[in-house]
Amino acid sequence: MSRITLYRIEKGELSVTLGAYLNALDALGMSVSLKEHDQPEAGDNSPDAKSWIPVRIRLADYPVLKRLAWHVHVDELSPVEAWSIYQSNWRHAESMGMSESETELVEALRAGLSSGEKGV
Repeated sequence: MSRITLYRIEKGELSVTLGAYLNALDALGMSVSLKEHDQPEAGDNSPDAKSWIPVRIRLADYPVLKRLAWHVHVDELSPVEAWSIYQSNWRHAESMGMSESETELVEALRAGLSSGEKGV
């Protein structure tokens, strides 16, 4: 893996392939397991319901993200892609009025993907 690819992984850039992420995780002795997770119901206030991150994020389910991702020509994003879009456009997202479910998604992405930098 090149130094540039590793730098891009650290920055969370969208241009890095999943294989590169998996190679980096393997080098760190970490592994990834995916499992299907039903989205929590609207009235579910359990801690698990507030901290989920979906494997794919449908733009149609999150109107603010869809508006921020106007330049993306796909229907779904990975969590890393969605987090990157929220981070780079947060100054616009704040004024758009997010729904409760989208606010929970942002909080879950922040908790799972943030490296402590300022911003979102």
